[in-house]
Amino acid sequence: MSATAAGVIFILALVACLVAAYKPLGDHIYRTVTRKEHRAIERAVYKLVGVRSDVEQTWGGYARSVLAFSALSIFFLYGLQRLQEHLPWSNDMAGVPAALAWNTAVSFTANTNWQAYSGEATMGHLVQMAGLAVQNFVSAAVGIAVAVVLVRGFARKLSDRLGNFWVDLTRITIWVLLPIAVIASVALIVGGAVQNLDAGTAADTLNGAGQTVTGGPVASQEVIKELGTNGGGFYNANSAHPFENPTSWTNFIELFLILCIPFSMPRVFGRLVGDKRQGLAIAAVMGVMALISLTLIFGFENWADGTVPAAVSAAMEGKEVRFGIPNSATFGAVTTLTSTGAVNSFHDSYTAMGGGMTMLNMMLGEVAPGGVGAGLYGMLVLAVITVFIAGLMVGRTPEYLGKKISAREIKIAAMYFLVTPALVLIGTATSMSFPANRTSMQEAGPHGLSEMLYAFTSASNNNGSAFGGFNGNTDWYNTALGLCMLFGRFLPIILVLALAGSLAKQRLTPASAGTLPTHKPLFVGMVVFTTLILVALTFLPVLALGPIAEALS
Repeated sequence: MSATAAGVIFILALVACLVAAYKPLGDHIYRTVTRKEHRAIERAVYKLVGVRSDVEQTWGGYARSVLAFSALSIFFLYGLQRLQEHLPWSNDMAGVPAALAWNTAVSFTANTNWQAYSGEATMGHLVQMAGLAVQNFVSAAVGIAVAVVLVRGFARKLSDRLGNFWVDLTRITIWVLLPIAVIASVALIVGGAVQNLDAGTAADTLNGAGQTVTGGPVASQEVIKELGTNGGGFYNANSAHPFENPTSWTNFIELFLILCIPFSMPRVFGRLVGDKRQGLAIAAVMGVMALISLTLIFGFENWADGTVPAAVSAAMEGKEVRFGIPNSATFGAVTTLTSTGAVNSFHDSYTAMGGGMTMLNMMLGEVAPGGVGAGLYGMLVLAVITVFIAGLMVGRTPEYLGKKISAREIKIAAMYFLVTPALVLIGTATSMSFPANRTSMQEAGPHGLSEMLYAFTSASNNNGSAFGGFNGNTDWYNTALGLCMLFGRFLPIILVLALAGSLAKQRLTPASAGTLPTHKPLFVGMVVFTTLILVALTFLPVLALGPIAEALS
């Protein structure tokens, strides 16, 4: 069987598993966030935190809770890194420098997991487990909770109450993320991923040269980062490292974990608004854009121009032989279409257009299917913009799911869309303006610009992947990228919650003959087209100076 045929079968099997998981996983999440009674372990958490679980919050109260929880998370994680050398299980590693500790604390709290360091050479076991891995769970839970709140805004009427953040956070973490993580950790261990706290075992198992290699709790952390669509990893080589991702089988598991929750969230949306067809339409938009991206990246890498790629029939530089082009291209597309950032190949070594596609995936807003929760609320904002444009074309007030899209709602949606492009373009332009900052680029010319553009695109969209030739561990980039991650995560969340609050206060408008059906293929095509046009108008000039110019040269 050819590598291409094997790759197609791999993708079809992955799609089949996602389709099979769509209904049961989506229904489980729906039941988790709508259940009335509070279980004993939940009540214990509420008592520990000191919150009233029976009191729902306004959008402002919900936003304040999200920001307070995230601020405390950043402070705790920053302190844990700075004090590492004085803590147990530090592996004799020094405290993390201030700028890098700030960058990492923001990164993991913002569900980005950008790593400007080598994990195995910088972080001890305690920081990895009690700091980074914990944020892999709770930052993902925050994203799901915010998405649920936006859907409640569509579903409720004449209300200013949208749920309780602490209840949503607790339930999602305990009943959604933790159970899947436990099961998947066992599957990865069976597949060969390392799970221990001993330096010798991992070395004896996989390091034929006999050097001492730290093993660590790799399997469990790998599951957590993929399930929460987080980047990062125990090792700098990430999912290309044989300790983290030893076989094509574990590669399949990781890809499924990245996609299963984001692709199941539309089912939650459909159940909450009382029309499952609406969820299927949003899932279809995600699927169409994902398929287009995967096809293009696979084509650019498999049929690349150049002497060496032509000689070996593919662009294999920077890719693991055990995965080859199909599995590497699939992973590259999936990790940038979501907010994961984990990699099993070096995106910096992709062809110019292949690397450009990974950037474009993030520039789409990571909505196909996007991060856990973040993908759904990003897609719903794009759906609101699409409905508004459609309303302008026919001269009537736009409606979505029975809610009027007035000036207030479209202003919020427009600001949401503009946040990340502003961060990406301003950050890249400012950094390119100073000669000292340009020394972080490994290459000159268009590819050097692509390295820097990729970094700010990844940070601002809370992805976490990078072009490997770019050195982001400087005071400037640790600070600038940290700010991009902070604003790129929490400004959109505030705007989404404000949109939810505005929608929830409205009464439901009955559908009429002039109402745009939002569950049919026409609407699916309109959302895809609107998304592509908006992104093209925003980013085409800078892409023309980077990957497109490199490809043409």
